[in-house]
Amino acid sequence: MNKKRIFSEKLNDFIAGRGFYIVLILCVTIIGISGYYLYSALSNGAETVTASAGTELTEAQAGVSVLDPEDAEEAATSQTNTKNAATQSSGTSGSASAGEKTTASASDASAEEATTVPSTAATVFSWPLKGELITDYSVEALAYDVTMGDWRTHNGIDIEASLGDKVKAVADGTVTASYDDDLMGTTLVIDHGGGLESVYCNLAAAPAVNIGDAVTTGEVIGSVGETAIAESAKAPHLHFEMTLNGVSVNPEDYLP
Repeated sequence: MNKKRIFSEKLNDFIAGRGFYIVLILCVTIIGISGYYLYSALSNGAETVTASAGTELTEAQAGVSVLDPEDAEEAATSQTNTKNAATQSSGTSGSASAGEKTTASASDASAEEATTVPSTAATVFSWPLKGELITDYSVEALAYDVTMGDWRTHNGIDIEASLGDKVKAVADGTVTASYDDDLMGTTLVIDHGGGLESVYCNLAAAPAVNIGDAVTTGEVIGSVGETAIAESAKAPHLHFEMTLNGVSVNPEDYLP
């Protein structure tokens, strides 16, 4: 009994003297152990999260083709060759198209030249009939018109003749018009080429040629009539005109 009391007193003395430090050490140890396990738990969780994220990233990248440097270089070379081939094909098509256009243009130009080559203008002229000039050519000075009773210009010459006298073509050409003019009567127009035309008025009602007929110098084309109302007060005659590119010219400048 005394021994137990002595042990209890010694234990109390020990605890009172050094027990505080023992308790402190135990607490620190417990805290350290707890911290270790907590750290381990946190580390394992982080690794799990990282592994999961890595797995998802890998799965996401699974659909993306990854080329090593050699494969990448080959792919780039293939794309370049494809682009060059496309460019050459486009250039060839463009060149072919341009060639076709050039050929078409050349053909059109040739066709146009063939169409627009003017006929050779007549160089040999003769009078449409023999007779005295009763009215001269006058487009600048006014002349008195006995039929109309006024002063006016006269864009041709009047050659006196008898009714029925033969009227001849003054040069080679083609008949381009045959009509009845309200004032100048039955009229024929012959194209001599180079824009030069001869006009025969006051003919008899039935000319000897038709539109489209080719005529030669001195060929009979009609006869003198009395169909020109505007010059009916004059003696029977042929009213003769010439035009160059649609502009009136003096017939005497061409007739011998």
